[in-house]
Amino acid sequence: MRTTKLLATAGLLGASALTALLGAGTAFAGSGDSGSSADDKAPTEAGTSFRTAQEVKPGQQATTGASTGDYLYWSFPADAGQRPTVKATVKLPDSAARPSGATWRIDVYDGLRRRQSCMYGTQSRATAPDATSVGLSCTLRTVRAWSEQWANDPLPGTYYVRLTAATLTPSDQGLPVSAEVEVTSKEVGGSSAVDGSLAAPLVPGSTTKEAAAASDDGSDEENGSSTGQALATDEPEDGWSSGWWSDRWVWTAAGGILAALAGIGGYALTRGAGRPSRVPPGM
Repeated sequence: MRTTKLLATAGLLGASALTALLGAGTAFAGSGDSGSSADDKAPTEAGTSFRTAQEVKPGQQATTGASTGDYLYWSFPADAGQRPTVKATVKLPDSAARPSGATWRIDVYDGLRRRQSCMYGTQSRATAPDATSVGLSCTLRTVRAWSEQWANDPLPGTYYVRLTAATLTPSDQGLPVSAEVEVTSKEVGGSSAVDGSLAAPLVPGSTTKEAAAASDDGSDEENGSSTGQALATDEPEDGWSSGWWSDRWVWTAAGGILAALAGIGGYALTRGAGRPSRVPPGM
């Protein structure tokens, strides 16, 4: 009976500790979810190049009016452990001026302007003759905190979205369209965590900013020149985590607690009932 009570108590303590750890890890991970605040306004226009890309926060829906043949650019931040998904909808004009046989395409580039492949989603789609809109989507691979230099893994930093009509006939050039782009990010967790982190996220202007901070005499301003490129404002609301936290911490602590409880239970089962009362102390 004593052994049974001891094992039951140890099991209850272990279950309580495991539940507390899992709850704390979920709450901590949830606090880092990317999203837009109510005060942030979604952009109503798009850039025409990487340098002029309009920033859109995860959870916002950017809109713009454009013409067929334009290249439309947006940017958004993505941190380690997140899996971004970009969705775009192109609304076509009426049937009298609708592009015939146009193929629309969405591409996503990282902070080094390397095109990133999509895990799944419809990245390009041809326009049907009777279609009034075209829907596109691209789900990226999970952003890694660190990667080899030769790899093309997605890394923390600014990402760029480019939306355009890949194929157009001369008669379809310049027709009015409207586009909507929405970015969402899913927290994947420790299943994709790696041992390492970047020194700094891949955002535009970081090198220029560091060079400007290292200059104390202000000679560039006196000479009428400047660095010319400002640091982008793309950044998660809670800052760049660089992948230091993941739910692996929770499972490691839970495994340690369960191992300790298993040791206590094994000792309680194998130590026996002690010295029998009929055996003298000296034997």
